[in-house]
Amino acid sequence: MFDVQKVREDFPILQQEIYGKPFVYFDNGATTQKPRVVLDTITRLYEIENSNIHRGVHHLSTVTTENYEEARKIIARYFHVENEKEIVYTHGTTDSINLVAFSFGEKFIHEGDEIILTEMEHHANIVPWQMLCERKKAHIKVWKMDDTGCLKLDDLVNLITEKTKLIGVTQVSNVLGTVNPVKEITQIAHKHEVPILIDGAQGAQHVPTDLSGIDCDFYAFSGHKIYGPTGIGVLYAKTKWLEEMPPYQGGGDMILSVTFDHTEYLEAPFKFEAGTTNYIGAIGLGAAIQYLRNIGLKEVFEYEDQLLAYATEKVKEIPGLRIYGEAPRKVSILSFLIDGINAYDTGLILDKLGVAVRTGHHCAQPVADHFGIAGTVRASFSFYNTFEEVDHFVAGLHRVVEMFQ
Repeated sequence: MFDVQKVREDFPILQQEIYGKPFVYFDNGATTQKPRVVLDTITRLYEIENSNIHRGVHHLSTVTTENYEEARKIIARYFHVENEKEIVYTHGTTDSINLVAFSFGEKFIHEGDEIILTEMEHHANIVPWQMLCERKKAHIKVWKMDDTGCLKLDDLVNLITEKTKLIGVTQVSNVLGTVNPVKEITQIAHKHEVPILIDGAQGAQHVPTDLSGIDCDFYAFSGHKIYGPTGIGVLYAKTKWLEEMPPYQGGGDMILSVTFDHTEYLEAPFKFEAGTTNYIGAIGLGAAIQYLRNIGLKEVFEYEDQLLAYATEKVKEIPGLRIYGEAPRKVSILSFLIDGINAYDTGLILDKLGVAVRTGHHCAQPVADHFGIAGTVRASFSFYNTFEEVDHFVAGLHRVVEMFQ
């Protein structure tokens, strides 16, 4: 049995009250809380080991550099990536996608070319491509979803043409919870010799992800959504692309030699890690991922599925409540509205009851537009949440309905 109470002891922030009530944190889709091992790692680094990486021959610099590169190996193992040099540190998912949009985009996208994106993308996987298309006079084609929040593979086949240069797809919808069949999508893309980028911001922490098996060209995720620090993320990219793509940014620590006539860059991943990177965050991210591995990934994923199933059945008891996102395969995200009650009002009342949820369009306005709504209430669960918390949340929703009736 998964011992959730033991797990909760690892997260200090959960041991508090809000407005005199036990704190229920159901906003994990926005950011996850950090286990003590991550907090202790960051504290230790700043108090005892802090020194800039790659630049020093003294003890602290050597230790920090070794930890930084060891974290890269931990991340590679988590995602079943054989070559850790395909792991590039970034500031987060948004930064990773912008890196590809500028570096890959400037070299390989030309006037008249097409990029395919799904209707359920986060703005981070839309806006950078729009900016690229404006610069290069290229075009975005939208792969539509159905009303359950599912994509049809046949529709993708019909969208691909000889002008298609990239496909961008989210692994998991941050609004609907839909788990997309990214391996099958990648196979279709590669059959047409089109590279694919996967936004893993909501997938990396919920879905077992074997990047070697998926065979995608690019994969992006954020540390703060997988129990790590903020301001750190990763871009996985195949070696062939990292070798061909020019650096996204220039500066120190990514060069082999510099003169005013010419600069030679280091090999990947270092040529994409200009300046002083967030090495504290990178090491903290390694600690977070190792923590997940230690408590058991299989148990984590199974427990979250049980929690989602339980919460789904419970919220269906709420009069007038509609769930948005009913794909057969979902992660632990519930987006909903209650008839006649504004999402913001629902969230505000739940907050006074000690329950943290997210309201709005969740940086995915095309999803809201698809359903003809302004946004939703989103409850997103983690393995440190409990069935009792779900009961408290549902009781709060009943209270909301009673107040507005």
